[in-house]
Order: sequence, then C-alpha cells, then structure tokens
Amino acid sequence: MISRHRIRVSLAVAVATALWLTLAPTAQASEGAAPKEIDTVLDAFHAAAAEANETAYFDLLAPSGVFLGTDATERWDKTAFRAFAHPYFAQGKGWKFVPRNRHVDVSGNGQVAWFDELLDSETYGECRGTGALEKIDGVWKIQQYHLTIPMPNDLAKGFVAIIRAFRK
Repeated sequence: MISRHRIRVSLAVAVATALWLTLAPTAQASEGAAPKEIDTVLDAFHAAAAEANETAYFDLLAPSGVFLGTDATERWDKTAFRAFAHPYFAQGKGWKFVPRNRHVDVSGNGQVAWFDELLDSETYGECRGTGALEKIDGVWKIQQYHLTIPMPNDLAKGFVAIIRAFRK
C-alpha cells in the first residue's frame, strides 16, 4: 500500500515538473538567440527614448509595467514614470542608450521573456538593462525594465563607503 506521504511527494514532483516544462526557457532562447519580436520591442523602446517620443515609449510598457532607475529610490509604475518623463519629452529631450550584447530567454509557453543587455550612453558610459516582457493580447509588452550602472568588483567596497557617507 502506498502511504499518503508518498502520494503527496509524487504529486508535488509532478506539479513541479509540469511547471518547469511550462516556464523553462526554450531551446532556441537558451542558445542565446533573441527572438526577433522581442529585439524589435526593446530596440523601439530605446529609439523612442532617444527621439523623446513619449507616446511610442509608454505604449511599449505594459499597463502594470515598472521602471527601476539607477537610484535606489527610483521605482516607478507606468503612471509615475510617465509623469516624471513627460516634462523632458515635452521639451524634446530624451535619453540615448545604444544596446549591445543582448540575451533573451522565453518561457516554454511563449508568454513571458526576460532579458539582459549592455548599453552604451554618452552620459553614463556602460550601463546594463534587465527586465521582463509579457505577451498581452498577442503583443509583447515590457513589464519591468531595470537600468543599472555595472561597477568593477575592485571598486565596489570604495563606492559603497561613498554611498554610505552620502546617505548620512
């Protein structure tokens, strides 16, 4: 006779396996090939920012999208981020980040993707963007974009000391 514990464990393994098969990256994505549709969305996002095209930029964000900036205080939902960016875009001022070295993975069900990319900026030098997209009504939308400035490990402790002193 099979114990209840053994049935629960078997059921948990079956559920976990089914979930993994649904969300695991596809073979194509795990080989580093970025799906063209996602590349197009991310490239359009950067182009709209550089052109200060507010409508195009925010149309690429999901209704529940979030933008995380380089400062720890910068966590904006779509409405708050649009309110922040509007004065810049209204003056024709955007920001230019040129993407390179992008990696994209797509869930097994093809509805969610996550990415990381290196970016070049005249203002900030080398940056990194990471995030997630979701296919909503057949269209890829950015659910989260996180902009960071990567730092060499050898500089980290010194920079952390500067940040701590700044926040006192």
